[in-house]
Amino acid sequence: MDYGIKGETALVLGGSKGLAFACAQALVEAGVRVAINGRNAADGEAAVAKLGYGAVFIQGDLGEAGKTAATIDAARRALGSIHILVTNAGGPPPGQFDEHGIDVWRRALEVNMLAAVEAVQRVLPDMRAAHFGRIVNITSFVVKEPYPNMALSNSIRVALTGAMSTLAREAAGDGITVNNILPGLMDTGALQRVIDARVRKQGKTEAQVRDEMAKSVPMQRLGTAEDFGPLCAFLCSKHASYITAQNIAVDGGLVRGLI
Repeated sequence: MDYGIKGETALVLGGSKGLAFACAQALVEAGVRVAINGRNAADGEAAVAKLGYGAVFIQGDLGEAGKTAATIDAARRALGSIHILVTNAGGPPPGQFDEHGIDVWRRALEVNMLAAVEAVQRVLPDMRAAHFGRIVNITSFVVKEPYPNMALSNSIRVALTGAMSTLAREAAGDGITVNNILPGLMDTGALQRVIDARVRKQGKTEAQVRDEMAKSVPMQRLGTAEDFGPLCAFLCSKHASYITAQNIAVDGGLVRGLI
């Protein structure tokens, strides 16, 4: 399938592994020139080697002051104007509402919402000038159905959703779409942290916890990165020009809501 975006430029935040890497891979397969960001240099270099097609890695922790701006500037130097942005962060730590101090809440807000907001603000001029832009935020199914022991994610993912829903309406006339992909129980490093927390709290084995999680999904399995990337590429394509302000779950039927 020709996505109509060959030769376009994309920045994928947190793209050295997991779901965001799957998005980067799908974009490269669509002919997009991609820069990925991540904290670990070794992971980043390994990722761009797998991606090929001139992909570049930009190291930086977007939770640190100035790193988002520096990452956008570096991506522009490598690729030119950025017309596709995929935002992603590993997710805040699991835990109940009163188990995290306010500093942990602030850190989660910086990493999982404000870094994405700043990145979007910094690439919007490029997109408006081109009258074409695609913004895809990797959030979580918890924006549709809160999940136990995930107070930070249940709260902050919703805040980002509200911000991006507002932007989607404001930017639609400029040829820019803004959509969110909501992973369910995907077998990635982020889910492994949740699994580890359950093992500690419930005294069960990792195998038992994984089995319980898989059985809670109608498809009876955890999701994979390969389930995820193609949707991201489609939402970034020319074919998705009339799709905006949407929250699309990739969850094997986990969310019980009607909409």
